[in-house]
Amino acid sequence: MKKFGLAMQILIGLILGIIVGALFYGNPAVSTYLQPIGDIFIRLIKMIVVPIVVSTLIIGVAGVGDVKQLGKLGGKTILYFEIVTTIAIVVGLLFANVVQPGAGIDMSSLSKGDITKYVETTNEVQNHSFADTFVNIVPTNIIDSMASGNMLAIIFFSVMFGLGIAAVGDRGKPVLAFFQGVADAMFWVTNQIMKFAPFGVFALIGVTVSKFGVDSLIPLGKLMITVYVAMLFFIFVVLGTIAKIAGTSVWSIIKILKDELLLAYSTSSSETVLPKIMEKMEKFGCPKAITSFVIPTGYSFNLDGSTLYQALAAIFIAQMYGIDMPISTQITLVLVLMVTSKGIAGVPGVSFVVLLATLGSVGIPLEGLAFIAGVDRLLDMARTVVNVIGNSLAAVVMSKWEGQYDKKKAVAYVSSIDKAA
Repeated sequence: MKKFGLAMQILIGLILGIIVGALFYGNPAVSTYLQPIGDIFIRLIKMIVVPIVVSTLIIGVAGVGDVKQLGKLGGKTILYFEIVTTIAIVVGLLFANVVQPGAGIDMSSLSKGDITKYVETTNEVQNHSFADTFVNIVPTNIIDSMASGNMLAIIFFSVMFGLGIAAVGDRGKPVLAFFQGVADAMFWVTNQIMKFAPFGVFALIGVTVSKFGVDSLIPLGKLMITVYVAMLFFIFVVLGTIAKIAGTSVWSIIKILKDELLLAYSTSSSETVLPKIMEKMEKFGCPKAITSFVIPTGYSFNLDGSTLYQALAAIFIAQMYGIDMPISTQITLVLVLMVTSKGIAGVPGVSFVVLLATLGSVGIPLEGLAFIAGVDRLLDMARTVVNVIGNSLAAVVMSKWEGQYDKKKAVAYVSSIDKAA
């Protein structure tokens, strides 16, 4: 019998997890036995992210060795991220205003979720300004930054270290060879961990479904449908247009990343697919130096799905409470989201934290978030997929902008996947 591919294995794990969760809804035994399996898988992924980012970025930067060229790439990347995330916010607002998913909802039919941990995190970062984000990019202790997974600090250190290796010439070659060996070894480890992915997906989905059940989805069905349709619109219209301008297609990116997108959707974590995305986008014609810089940076600055959801959810809560949101207030919301979504990048549960830090500034009750907390995991699955596609496309756009995109290599890679299928 033909062996199932990874995507099919993950899909089977996803379906079985939903079935088990639905059959044992409300049974704490599901969480007791399955949660450790899901946690182990997430920990395995987190274990390899930092070594891969550090090693590949150092190799890529050392290969370029030009401070001006890297500075130019960094400036273009941040500019692109800001433009696309702003478009995502506007798309979220448009869908919320046109569909009005929060209008006419009977709030007594909704159950409240626990948002205590998000409130505590918000209190910690409430005074964290946009300027603080740039200050904190420079680490005081790189070992501590690696331990805490502070991606921006890790990227800064890796860039500087790579430039240092390039500057010392032949003396840096043994160090470069070491990091090349680390990168090769860690990609091997990644491939082994991916074999465990179907079990991790099964466990994580099973626990989620057993906790919220199917009945809790019905009152918020309109919100969920609106979010998913808005995400699909953003992928195929906005990102599709950008991809066409860059000389590729969003369908090609989805095709080569089908395993990773299904995994990201199932786990609600873009971190689980970071190593494989970097590897595949390099095969898709993007230089290592650009891929290893743009994609990890995008995990903090280019969360298109998250910012779209934040804008839509904010208006949804306002509609639910019957609060009028004139254009002037919505413009204020856009500006605040542009800052807060970057100012506290990398915080766990970032979408909820950003919303908590934003709603008060435009007069929307914070407790409204408790009503959508129960279905946030399902909404998070959608926005994670958009984040992954957005960051993958960003690598292509930056490669094209720098005149280094190898379209022939990309076409050949897609053709090889088609033949394998």
